[in-house]
Formats: sequence, structure tokens, C-alpha cells
Amino acid sequence: MKKKYPKVEKIDTDQVEDLMNRARSNTLTVQDIDIIQNMFETLLYIYGLLEQKDVQLKRLLKQILGIKSEKTKKIKKDLQDDNASGKPDETDTEAEEPIEDSREPEPAPDPKPEPKGHGRIGADQYTGAEQLYISHSQLKPGDPCPECDKGKVYQWQPGVFLYISGRPPVQATVYRLEKLRCNLCGMIFQAELPDHLVEVGGTSKHFDESAKSIIGILRYGSGFPMTRLAALQKSLGVPLPQSTQWDKLVEAAEAMVPVFEQFKLQAAQGSLFHTDDTGMKVLAIMKIIDEELEKADGKRIRTGIFTTGIVSIVGEHKIVLYFTGRKHSGENFADLLEQRQSDRDPPLLMCDAKKGNAPKNHEVIECNCNTHARRNFVNVADDFPDQCLYVIVDVFGRIYKNDAFAKQRDMTPDQRLQFHREKSGPIMEGFKTWLHDQFEQNLVEPNCSLGKAIQYIINHWPKLTRFLQIPGAPLDNNLCERILKKSILHRKNSMFFKTENGARIGDMFMSLIHTCVEYGANVFDYLTQLQIHCSRVSKDPGQWLPWNYKETLAGL
Repeated sequence: MKKKYPKVEKIDTDQVEDLMNRARSNTLTVQDIDIIQNMFETLLYIYGLLEQKDVQLKRLLKQILGIKSEKTKKIKKDLQDDNASGKPDETDTEAEEPIEDSREPEPAPDPKPEPKGHGRIGADQYTGAEQLYISHSQLKPGDPCPECDKGKVYQWQPGVFLYISGRPPVQATVYRLEKLRCNLCGMIFQAELPDHLVEVGGTSKHFDESAKSIIGILRYGSGFPMTRLAALQKSLGVPLPQSTQWDKLVEAAEAMVPVFEQFKLQAAQGSLFHTDDTGMKVLAIMKIIDEELEKADGKRIRTGIFTTGIVSIVGEHKIVLYFTGRKHSGENFADLLEQRQSDRDPPLLMCDAKKGNAPKNHEVIECNCNTHARRNFVNVADDFPDQCLYVIVDVFGRIYKNDAFAKQRDMTPDQRLQFHREKSGPIMEGFKTWLHDQFEQNLVEPNCSLGKAIQYIINHWPKLTRFLQIPGAPLDNNLCERILKKSILHRKNSMFFKTENGARIGDMFMSLIHTCVEYGANVFDYLTQLQIHCSRVSKDPGQWLPWNYKETLAGL
């Protein structure tokens, strides 16, 4: 059984001394007992984790007390501050020697960007706002100028005024239909609903497609739980129960299935994939796992539940896909590749070095994430400041600076490869020599935390340096990490999915929403149009993707 995460409360030395004095005099208070209980729970939690696997005590304490920043500036400042009061370590000079002869002149920095507008946003950014044009109350084009009486006024650039109002996320309109009753026969005559409230077949339409869209965006795009939305709507005078929200999400999802399948088909043809997993809870699957464990009779059962995030680069577009269930990312990726055309070249796969990320029975060119390799040194920087400062700043810092320079110059994949070979190649060659020297010259113990960080890079060197071998190979898997944060946000706010069908609908909504975000399309308008034109979408979903649905609408 998993141990409860302890509640950590900081106490200073004076409080500890007072606590010990009361313990010696046998005058402990109820508050003292709570403090002692928390201390024991924390120790038991730490010992339990240390028994399960090889966990560094310092890393574990960082996990409990707070995660340290991984930004280079912060790490460099902290390490330099720690060394400022002491004598510099001799290994500091030795660590930098391998790259001294190979240093290339760094690219000239770009001019500093203009300062931000401190919250001021231009009216052209409000693409979803209602646009109203107000004509002059007294003049029109061609009228004499009231100022000089000689010239004539003509159309000029309009002035802009922005007005922002608030309203409930989901609004309602109450139609009160007039009824007339005959005083003789009793026949009742009721006014008819407006045409836009009557669906094909004569049934009344209670929910607009836009309402379903905003519920889905709040739920799966912003991690807004249905319980919270229900409470908010009730407080604003427009009740929207959880059960109603779910029913409308299911209805909207039916219109999105063809597009989601088209997403998967097109994503399978990508030239570059980013993939990774994060944990998730699905109550129905957890129940199945518990039943399997009871019948396992010593057999090994997979107990993990995951959400896989896959980002496929198809030409100029990024397609984001989510899959939640018991499969690892490699298995979900293998299922996706079943739809790949057989004549296409093996794609690039960017992931971390975890075994479950690579697909079986499919040929891919695997790339490993340099951010993961760098993080191993960040975690031990307090214990080995000189060596880690060299790796973080002089190696990865310069590599990432070169990559940022290539992006700023909008280099083609071939140009970027050549640039990295010229600028980053010597850095990595010096780094490789430094890595092997640490073991061959007995400068680092292989079994220590720094030794393991070094061995990780040595073991995965070819996959970590794909950006020096193949055009377009990325440095890291940060793109996938970013889209997985959306799934983590959902998990933190809503805690779990109830059923597998709920997880499937959530994956579908999140895939469509975050693909739109990556492309820059209006998510609200896109989901609404898919529902309005669901019959057309089902016939030709390829014409209803975020980057071409506007053209399709224009042609109707």
C-alpha cells in the first residue's frame, strides 16, 4: 500500500530545544505530539521510498521540501555564491581544459527585444470579439469639411475603442411563448419557436453547439472540473448540473470522432514524433486491476495507468494526440504507426531513454532528450559544483544557445545541421573526451550520483547527438512535456476519469483543442463548426482540420 505523503512543517532550532525540554520534564502539549507525529511520518515515508528503489536522500528531500529551479542562470548564480567564500577547487580548471582549444566564436547576439506592453494588447488581437462599425453622426464621405469649408472629407483609418463585459461561461435565454385559449371550445393556440430553435424533424433545440464547445474547452482545455463549473453557473443564476454537462459533451464528441480518426491517420505519416507518458487514474480500470491482482496467483500484473502524449510533425503542422489507458507510450505509438504508409521512410522519434517509449516491430530513428541528461547534473550540482557547472553552462548552455540562434535565423533543417556541426560539434567532442576522462583517470567514482549522470550520457551518446547527424533532429522532448502538462493540469483538478469511455472522450477533446492551440486556430469556433456541420464532417473529415476548415466553410 502506498504511504501517505507526509505533511511537512518547518520549525526552527529554538522550537526544537523547547520541545526537548518539555519532553524531558514530561510536560508535552497536544501541539507537541502533533509535531512529533509529523516528524515520525516523514522519516517513515523517506525510509519506505529508500527501501523501494535507489533514491538519493538529497533528491528526496528536494521532492518533499520543494523542487529547485533548473534554469541555467539560477544554477550558475547559486553555485558561484557557494564557492565565493571558499577556495576554488582545482578541478574547476581541469574541467574546462578539454573545450578550450575547440571553442568557436559565439554568434553575435540579436538586438534586445522591445519591452513588453505591461498588459496592453492591441485590438487586432481580439479575433474572437464582436466587431461593430459606428458611422459618424453628422458627416459622410464626400461632405464639405465643417472646419475649412473648402475641402471634402473622405474615408480615413477608423478609431478603435475596446469595451469588455463579463457574463457567465454558459448563458441561457428564457422564451415565454404566448398562449391563447378559446373561451368556447377550450382550444389553446401557442406561439411558435423561432426557426433556429427547431431542429430537423421538428424537435426543439435546447442547447446551442457553442454551449457544448465552451463546456469542453473549460473541462479539457483548462482543467475546469464539472463540479466547479456547476457551482459557478448556479451562483450566476444559470444552473448547469454535472450530469447535463456530461450529456452535452457526449453529444459533441459524436461529431468529433471522424476528425479525431483523421488526426490519427495524418499524424501517422509524420516525419518527426515526440512522445512520453504521465500517470493517470481511471476508476473503472483501477477496479479491473484490483480484480486481476486477486486472481494473479503470483503472476506479474501491469498496475500502471498512463496518458500518452504524442506530437506528430507533418509538414508545417503539429498534430497533438492523447491516449489514456494501460498501454505505455511505445505501445500507443506502435498502434498509431499501423496506419503509416509502407513506402514512407522511418520517422524520427524523440523521447527519453525509458524502454517503454520505443515501439516494437516498427523501424524508427530514436533520439533521446538532452534535457533529461542535463537534469541528472542539475540534481547533483550541490555536491559537485565545478563539474556540473561545466556540463550545464559550458556544454548544454552553449548547445542550446546555438540552437536558439538557428531558430532565430529560421534556418532550414540542412542549414541547421551544418551550423550545429560547425559550432556544436567541437563542444560535444570535447564533452565526450571529458566524460571518459572522469572514469579513466579515476576522477569520479562510477557508482556515485555524478558517475551515474555521466554513465547515462555515455550509454545514450548516439541518440543524444542525433542533432549532429540528421537534419531536423531536435535537442529535447520539451514539446511533448509541454502538452503533457495539460493532462497533468486535468489530473490535478479533476483527480481521475470515471470510466474508459470518459477517458476516450477526454482524449478526443484534448487532442482537438491542443492541436488548434499549436496551430493558432480559434478553438471555440472550430469545435462549434464541427458540430454545426457534423453531417458534412463525417463524409469528408479531411476538409475539416484546423488549418483548412475556414476554406471549407467559405466554399459552402
